[in-house]
Amino acid sequence: MVFSSITFLFAFLPFVLALYYVVPNNFKNVVLCLSSLFFYAWGETVYVFIMIASAVVDYLAGLIIEKGHKKVGLVLSMVFNLFVLSMFKYLSFFAENIYQVLQIFHLRLFEMSDVPKLSLPLGISFYTFQTMSYTIDVYRGEVKANKNFIQFATYVTMFPQLVAGPIVRYIDVQKQIIQKNISLDNFSEGIRRFIIGFAKKLILANGFAFIADKILACEASKLSTFYVWVAVLSYAFQIYYDFSGYSDMAIGLGKMFGFDFLENFNLPYISKSIREFWRRWHISLSSWFRDYVYIPLGGSKVSVSKMYRNLLIVFFVTGLWHGASWNFIVWGLFHGLFIVIERVGFAKKLDSLPLYIQHVYTLLIVLIGWVFFRATDLTHALDLLSTMFIYDAGDSIINNYLNLFIMNWETVFVFVFGIIFSLPLTNFQNQIFKFFHTETSVRIIQLSSLMVLFLISITYLFSASYNPFIYFRF
Repeated sequence: MVFSSITFLFAFLPFVLALYYVVPNNFKNVVLCLSSLFFYAWGETVYVFIMIASAVVDYLAGLIIEKGHKKVGLVLSMVFNLFVLSMFKYLSFFAENIYQVLQIFHLRLFEMSDVPKLSLPLGISFYTFQTMSYTIDVYRGEVKANKNFIQFATYVTMFPQLVAGPIVRYIDVQKQIIQKNISLDNFSEGIRRFIIGFAKKLILANGFAFIADKILACEASKLSTFYVWVAVLSYAFQIYYDFSGYSDMAIGLGKMFGFDFLENFNLPYISKSIREFWRRWHISLSSWFRDYVYIPLGGSKVSVSKMYRNLLIVFFVTGLWHGASWNFIVWGLFHGLFIVIERVGFAKKLDSLPLYIQHVYTLLIVLIGWVFFRATDLTHALDLLSTMFIYDAGDSIINNYLNLFIMNWETVFVFVFGIIFSLPLTNFQNQIFKFFHTETSVRIIQLSSLMVLFLISITYLFSASYNPFIYFRF
């Protein structure tokens, strides 16, 4: 089940909210946990048991750590979660690469047909990272193990952020699981945030997806430089509005149920360096790798060469986390390389340059990175990059075909609003509020705008074909 669906909006969510607010406080976690399991099982009937197993193992691991068997509990959690993640997400990838290496030496220890092909359970990268952060924090003594399984299972299975994040750490919501922040203001803010994310997905992300998919479905060698740039820019906006839209909806839903999730995006495309970009993009993942990989490796409190090694390890793992493909690994290492370059001393030189050059530099690196992220393989990525930076007029038939579908007012609309809403608008909003003087007028304008935005989004929902969130893949 996805947030941007008729079933979720008009059946599942209203029923669960009504039941959640009717039952006594002692049963709210039961309602949320069971409804979350139903939400997940709607599309992952069998794989819901993997998530349940993850919750059981990490619940027990926390108790084992609390009883003094710290290493036993931690190892149990790490081994189970990494094994499950490896089996479902990386088995075929590792096997294929080992097979290719063996072929070089004319060794045939196994056939690829012998390797089981397992489909990827939705959200497995998110909920395994959440539960591992819990056991690590219990091991470190930063949180107490939760002895109430329903409370812990509610944390693991919460449907608002279950499938595509943000990665919510137990330490950030442990008090809210017991005592929720339920109020009319929080609920109304949740609705507002959900509508904004809903519109991001239906209007902007899906609009950019149509453009990018239409262009990149064509043979790379026949595309013009102009259309490759249009495709790459479209994909950059698509993945931003798709993922930040989901995060907005997750945060909004969380507020409706009395939870305050941390922000996951902060206008990443206004960044002036790659380091800043990663402080603004997928914040929950960046902070997870910082706290549970980078710092345990020594962080920056080691020799300079080891610090650079640590950074490259983190970005290698970041790429691999996103998918079992060399494209993702190259994408991660590409970003890691520029983080290192900026650390070496380039950041100081960058700071001395005009702001527009800092922005252009950052966007250029990010866009090149998105080519690896979106391309079907490394050859496809290199073909696209070649056309991006070496002028090619492209095939006239392909150009005419794309002109017919892409060059229209709807594309202009999507790009204009995509650019506008990727920029900070606080000052603009403040000017509007000052113009209308009274708080009542401002509230009426806000409410009317949200209603119009929701109705427009609903029309897109009824007319659009199925288009799941990009990060469902991870």
